[in-house]
Amino acid sequence: MICPDASFIKFIHMKRLCLFSAALFFAHLLPAQRVVSISINGGINPVSAGFIHRSIEQAQNEKAECLLIHLNTPGGLLTSTRDIVSDILKSPVPVIVYVSPAGSHAGSAGVFVTLSAHIAAMAPGTNIGAAHPVSLQGAPDTIMNEKGTNDAAAFIRTIAQKRDRNMQWAEDAVRNSVSITEKEALEKNVIDLIAADDGDLLHQVDARKIELAAGSKILRTKNADIHSLQMGFFEKILDILSDPNIAYILLMLGFYGLMFELYNPGLIFPGIIGVICLVLAFYSMNTLPVNYAGLALIIFGILLFLLEIKIISHGLLTIGGIISILLGSMILFRTSSAENFVRLSWSVVIACTSVTALFFLFVIGAGIRAQRLKPVTGANALIGRTGTSMSILDPIGMVSVHGEIWNAESVSGKIDKGEKIQVKGIKNLSLYVEQIANSV
Repeated sequence: MICPDASFIKFIHMKRLCLFSAALFFAHLLPAQRVVSISINGGINPVSAGFIHRSIEQAQNEKAECLLIHLNTPGGLLTSTRDIVSDILKSPVPVIVYVSPAGSHAGSAGVFVTLSAHIAAMAPGTNIGAAHPVSLQGAPDTIMNEKGTNDAAAFIRTIAQKRDRNMQWAEDAVRNSVSITEKEALEKNVIDLIAADDGDLLHQVDARKIELAAGSKILRTKNADIHSLQMGFFEKILDILSDPNIAYILLMLGFYGLMFELYNPGLIFPGIIGVICLVLAFYSMNTLPVNYAGLALIIFGILLFLLEIKIISHGLLTIGGIISILLGSMILFRTSSAENFVRLSWSVVIACTSVTALFFLFVIGAGIRAQRLKPVTGANALIGRTGTSMSILDPIGMVSVHGEIWNAESVSGKIDKGEKIQVKGIKNLSLYVEQIANSV
């Protein structure tokens, strides 16, 4: 047997070490796999739709393996939902929708978004479903609502068919408002997997083949870096403004500010705040399905409160104003399929209506009543006051009123000295008085 000498063995070890070092060097030069991660926590609206669109573009520019969307939503606008679904279906990068964390749910519009993803996942303790439209007044569906439901059902069937998911359940979620847990969703082929966290999710989807519009792609996400992308400052502000309750409150605050300025010209500050609130409210309403009949009823109700201050109606105008604002608030936003999120909270409506009624009846009313009071200073303040005659008034003499001596003229005949008198008028620093009956 021929044994290798020590120099040959050393050469072999050096060669292996060089190869290993070269492998590490080239591995370091290769770009690390990246996953772009975002969170949608709240209603689906134009802001969230724009954020998802921007995130897809960002993931493409960064050559990310996929876009991971953490979803927790009660629903939202159908128009925005269609924009999101369209962006996901034609996305050049794989999109994973992950209903998380525990306790989250994908309701209404969230069902459409989840089913449209290349990979749909849920965390333990989450649920999905209930996409049936709910009218704002709780009344049965009208013909228009039925048409909207049929349209939404066809839309969700198309999505489920595209992603090879349970079409029957998807339609039931729209028509019958069914909702299921994450385990039931996996069993019914509504989602692809259940993952405990992001790491578990990326480990499970590693090496999966994804069909994109431009072709297929094999995911490499096992050890990928997660890059979290956040909404910008203005996007966060606009997202808050897209809440119908915020829009309603801003609308009422805007009316309050303008009314303060109208009844107290020159204050400036209430007018500025009022205009700003109204502009923000109208912007917010521009992103929501506003029923302008409801808006008109709210404005009419405020006008009735104003008339109550000017006209004595024994409360009829106030009652009309309350009813008008309540009815206007109830129908301020239209609802349709996948838009049951767009509704006003009853606590907000009742609180704003009550504050509005109190505001006009007591605050502005008290100010106007104060303006109508008789002056309490100056010469006119003496009218109606009582005093004593300091000399005989026949008809001219001297009287004492409020501790002051005045020239006076009787308008009720001769008044003896020491009689009680009452001031009826004043002119040129001379009082016109009359004797108080039974003053002796």
